[in-house]
Amino acid sequence: MSTQPISLMFFSNSTVRAGVEEHILELLRGLDRHLFKLHLACPKELQEKFGEDIPKDVQVMPVMIDGISDIGGAITLARALRRHKIQILHAHMFRASLFASPIARLCGVPVVIETSHSREPWRSGWLKSKYIVDRLAGTCVSRFIAVSSACAQHLTGNKRVDPSKVRVIHNGCNLQKFDPQRPAPSGLRGSLGFGENDPILLVLARLEPQKGHHVLLDAMPDVLREFPNARLVCVGDGALRDSLEKQARTLGVYDSLRFVGYQSNTPDWLALADITVLPSYYEGLPLVAIESLAAGKTIVATAVDGTPDVVLNGETGLTVPVGDSKLMAEAICALLRDPQRRQTLAEAGRRHVLEAFSARKFIRETTQFYLDAWAEHLHKPMRPQVEAARQS
Repeated sequence: MSTQPISLMFFSNSTVRAGVEEHILELLRGLDRHLFKLHLACPKELQEKFGEDIPKDVQVMPVMIDGISDIGGAITLARALRRHKIQILHAHMFRASLFASPIARLCGVPVVIETSHSREPWRSGWLKSKYIVDRLAGTCVSRFIAVSSACAQHLTGNKRVDPSKVRVIHNGCNLQKFDPQRPAPSGLRGSLGFGENDPILLVLARLEPQKGHHVLLDAMPDVLREFPNARLVCVGDGALRDSLEKQARTLGVYDSLRFVGYQSNTPDWLALADITVLPSYYEGLPLVAIESLAAGKTIVATAVDGTPDVVLNGETGLTVPVGDSKLMAEAICALLRDPQRRQTLAEAGRRHVLEAFSARKFIRETTQFYLDAWAEHLHKPMRPQVEAARQS
């Protein structure tokens, strides 16, 4: 293997900063610079949201491919791939890979990787539900990473990807910043209008249909009947804020609810919570569940996709069926009734995530995946344009 670092580019087509984007940042921060020279291609909007969190040595190219007819975006990406002699392109999410992977192949990039972060349950219509385009685009991908076993099954089952090309690598994050003994910032509870003994439920999620906030709001009247002083804090922005506020007023729970928008200081908000809730309709492998348990907060979550890999029902938290507000209310109330059970689940949850979802483990497994993919490439005849690039 070459003694020079492998030139590795991440590509994202997202304009929002959420779990997938934090996943990319964790890799940018943690990968060994002796092994990899790192590049990031993403829309300018995402670059601005990353801000100073992007390591200084990462070369960033503002690129967005806004559809198959976006020739300008495709040319910009192609030029960046050639200029920086990219050897591994790693695209995150299918839409990003759909555009970037064929361009990378045309530019002679030796290794193309796609990470599947979700089971894509929104796919509908004859063409999309048959995954025909996915299979065509997948021929340009060398290997796939799945963030959960559910994502891997989606790739090998629905998309018919060769299982030998798929590896499950769970998300990981820096869990050391989450301390169960961390106190909430002074004055935060009071600034929200909450009493000292009010039980606080916390949702850390974008206000988008995927996250299922409306199901939790439907559960709140039952929760408030037993615990009238319970309070719900929604951390995150999104398109549904107005409709969720309207729903809360209709249900008569608005006074017990606070929308606080996007907040970067996640550990402070987790320190405020008694229970976190994740009512999602689908998830790849939710970082918020990992972070909640690392912070010593037990969680009620829907049993979707990769979530049960983190929230082991009855062991590290409670899971409920998707869309079932009654069972969600019952699970929340059961935990509010029993502080000792909450504590036991939280302690087991922290042990579980520290062992299974640390940033160190995530970086180590991803590094090995890159090196394996590169070693496999080196044993294959190189395409002429790649050989020329290596010798130039």
